[in-house]
Amino acid sequence: MSTSISVRLPDAVAKRLGRVAQETERSRSFVVTKAVETYLDNFADLQVAIDRLHDSADPVVSSKEMRASLGI
Repeated sequence: MSTSISVRLPDAVAKRLGRVAQETERSRSFVVTKAVETYLDNFADLQVAIDRLHDSADPVVSSKEMRASLGI
């Protein structure tokens, strides 16, 4: 199942989108879908990182401690 949405893009962004779609031989819809999926995945990762940063029960490990635990 898919849902159709309408988005207004600045002309320059629409042109870049068209070029990427043409160069990759994909539809603009495919490129936009992949871009939105990537954005949402990155946003979710950022939220997890922020939540962990503000969680006082989650210990902070220095880079020195991390390297030692990894044996490097």
